[in-house]
Amino acid sequence: MANDPGQTSKAHGNLPPLSLHVPEPKYRPGDKVDYSWLSIPPAGAQVRPDESCPAAETEPLCFDLIRVLDGDGQAVGPWNPRLDPETLRRILRTMALTRAFDDRMYRAQRQGKTSFYMKCTGEEATSVAAAFALANDDMVFPSYRQQGILMARNYPMVDMINQIYSNRADRLKGRQLPIMYSARDYGFFSISGNLATQYPQAVGWAMASAIKGDTRIASAYIGEGSSAEGDFHSAMTFAAVYNAPVVFNIVNNQWAISSFSGFAGGERTTFAARAVGYGIAGLRVDGNDALAVYAASRWAADRARANMGPTLIEHFTYRAEGHSTSDDPTAYRSAQEGTDWPLGDPIARLKQHLVAIGEWSDEQQVAMDLELAESVKAATKEAEKNGILGHGLHHPFHTMFEDVFEELPWHLEEQAQQAIRERRIKWPEWKE
Repeated sequence: MANDPGQTSKAHGNLPPLSLHVPEPKYRPGDKVDYSWLSIPPAGAQVRPDESCPAAETEPLCFDLIRVLDGDGQAVGPWNPRLDPETLRRILRTMALTRAFDDRMYRAQRQGKTSFYMKCTGEEATSVAAAFALANDDMVFPSYRQQGILMARNYPMVDMINQIYSNRADRLKGRQLPIMYSARDYGFFSISGNLATQYPQAVGWAMASAIKGDTRIASAYIGEGSSAEGDFHSAMTFAAVYNAPVVFNIVNNQWAISSFSGFAGGERTTFAARAVGYGIAGLRVDGNDALAVYAASRWAADRARANMGPTLIEHFTYRAEGHSTSDDPTAYRSAQEGTDWPLGDPIARLKQHLVAIGEWSDEQQVAMDLELAESVKAATKEAEKNGILGHGLHHPFHTMFEDVFEELPWHLEEQAQQAIRERRIKWPEWKE
């Protein structure tokens, strides 16, 4: 006889007690790293379906790993985008510039010139190569590690540094956390510190583009940890239902600050596999292979532009350094993880390919790296003329009340004037 629904449940002697699984990373500080458990298929072995194929045809690619560059630096297989050498050199240069910029801004933070910075070391291909695969007027909805997109679209480096320093030339007037850029004219949507919000925003923008009969698509980025947010699922539902022309990028760099990917579901299946449940196309790509990233991104962009709907791309990569300048990764992961990462470094791999095909050399790489370091240094010096953190060179105080209303309401104008008066009383030497 069934138990009374209102009756208190009691443990049954013949049943084991219930338990929960708490994900635990494979390696902690001091552990020896062994990546033999990681399945890495040979480059060129993945089938490339037509961009107009039914979404279900991409299901095997959600569990595979699209790769183009082999161990000898050769581009092989059907996903080889067959880019000309000049384009390859531009992608290499942009990735190297992004890394040089990161290194300089990291040092600037350590010198107290800014409060915060986030590097994308080891992940440059996921933004730079993808940006080259898009049209320049496609709208990108980035997370906080896609500075390579701005580099690829030739956004002024001095303006990026001004924003990081929150100085008087900062186009965002000091209102955003350093590295949370916004560049509408460059198709770069404002970065939000609230993770995963850019996904539904990208879907809404893409739907609006389709409603207007435009030809531009949207491309959105999150990390694998953010894929556990509710916004991710809302965006996927709307994109699937309305066939929105959008590319979803999940940068799986294995760590969400100090939480490894298992806390977002990475132990159960791939992140690309989430596309299957929503009935949209999905691809899982070697995120340290610039040619594979380009090919997958171009495939997804062409599919969206042909009204075949959204694509979810998982970029399988590794966060080589800390989450941010506020993070110490040695406190929660083995130092061997980054050095032993089997998919290598994206810059070194593309350089190897160019050398292998006779279009580059070690000497040219050294010269280029030196040139880029000097260009970043020059841009930094120029930006520092506009002020650094705590040196008083900032936007006029009144601007904190601006840019919300077309005409500032009387009560806010009154508050602004009162705040200015009080500030002058407290700091007589202060000037507007």
